[in-house]
Amino acid sequence: MSERVPNPILPGFYPDPSICRVGDDYYLVTSTFAYFPGVPIFHSKDLVHWEQIGNILDREEQLNLTGAKQSWGIYAPTIRYHNNTFYMITTNVGNGGNFIVTAANPAGPWSNPYFLEGAEGIDPSLFFDDDGKCYYTGTKGRREGSKYYGDNEIFVQELDLENRKLTGESYVLWHGALRDVAWSEAPHLYKKDGRYYLMIAEAGTGHEHAVTIASGTSLTEPFVGYQCNPILTHRHLGRNYPIVNVGHADIVETQNGEWYMVALASRPYGGYYRNLGRETFLVPLIWEDGWPLINPGKGIVEDTVEGPDLPPFTAEVVPEKEDFDDEKLPFRFLYLRNPKTENYSLNDRKGYLRMKLAPVKMTDLDSPSYVGLRQTGMSFMLETKMEFMPHNMNEEAGIVLLQSNEFHYRFVITMRDGLPVLQLIKCFEGKEEVLEQMLIEDLTKNDNSIRLRVTAEEQDLKFAISYDGKSYHIVKAGVDARILSTDVAGGFTGTTLGIYCSANHTETDNYADFDWITYKNL
Repeated sequence: MSERVPNPILPGFYPDPSICRVGDDYYLVTSTFAYFPGVPIFHSKDLVHWEQIGNILDREEQLNLTGAKQSWGIYAPTIRYHNNTFYMITTNVGNGGNFIVTAANPAGPWSNPYFLEGAEGIDPSLFFDDDGKCYYTGTKGRREGSKYYGDNEIFVQELDLENRKLTGESYVLWHGALRDVAWSEAPHLYKKDGRYYLMIAEAGTGHEHAVTIASGTSLTEPFVGYQCNPILTHRHLGRNYPIVNVGHADIVETQNGEWYMVALASRPYGGYYRNLGRETFLVPLIWEDGWPLINPGKGIVEDTVEGPDLPPFTAEVVPEKEDFDDEKLPFRFLYLRNPKTENYSLNDRKGYLRMKLAPVKMTDLDSPSYVGLRQTGMSFMLETKMEFMPHNMNEEAGIVLLQSNEFHYRFVITMRDGLPVLQLIKCFEGKEEVLEQMLIEDLTKNDNSIRLRVTAEEQDLKFAISYDGKSYHIVKAGVDARILSTDVAGGFTGTTLGIYCSANHTETDNYADFDWITYKNL
């Protein structure tokens, strides 16, 4: 029996997982919404330990996020492999709809997107049948007319890959398992023992989320739902259960004949608050009487999972500290929407990330000067060493804890009455409030250098500064992190944490130099 290993396998904001196997190698992708680059791709050989090998949508010509709200942009990617080619299909909500990119090497480069005319709805998926034909599976409102918001159909249509277009008739396969079901989505087609299986998510991506399945012998006729649906959900376990809103899944068979599911779920803390967003979990399954049985004997997602019978895989350890010594940022770093590349430099001053103060504010639906990381633990420490001197009261630079443009904290250096000051700013529903302000007259005595630190003990935030890295002054403690949860802010993303600067709708040639950034879970 294999040892039990920790869940989630991808902690933090990694929702809507999709997986495929090529020989002994496994590849996994997740949604990114309004963040750039889009669709991180991970590699593993044991399904437990994962290493990010790139981002599929890493060029502006691949991914237009202009004006995208935090929960728009890239939804629910699917990754598949066929005839020596990797395919990734997804939806760009707000900028183009459903498209495909391809690659010979999963680490990239990936092609420019080709958008599919007539491919309505969201959550597209691909299925390659035994005869080599490719089928597009999607979700949209019922063609006969939806009776209510979220009254969807799951449909299939052949996809002509050579000409990059849908062809032939579109067939409705299923509407979902529940009567008056809302948000039948995330469809994936599989074939096993001569039968087709359609696995979907239902009931939205909140507490009521669930995974259901149907089966059929033909892709031109409606499928029949499994009598034991849903095959996976946590909605019956209550809001105090440590793992909630389980759904949106994909499955894979190992080279040894074992089956596993990857699914999204969240870990609330400090009450029903999901700052970490939707994370990726691993769940075993077997087939019984022609249907999948999830985590036999338990039927739920657990905080540890029995790993597959596969050789252990040693993934590259993600360092806690990034020194900005390389010519490119590591794959795990994120920008908000399409970055204005002229505002970032790792070469102007070696060993530093120089960020120019853009006119864009964090509250704008635009691309601020911001570089972030996903929050991956309930308790954490984030710290950076920054050199910055504001020229006027419009300029600011420092740390941001970000849920959206309307819900975040900024811990920044700015200027008031001709002197540099430190401000802790709370943005709630788009309205800003200065929670704390203090003069930092010592800034000029330290080459304009200062360390900014944020420590989280679950939903309790503490903000501190240091000039020497030895003694720290607590600026404010007991700050409520709950505004960074989707349960307060709405939307689909998890919290990101990063460095930021802005001229707040003015023009300037000023910049901030960041020596390093450290993130570690406590």
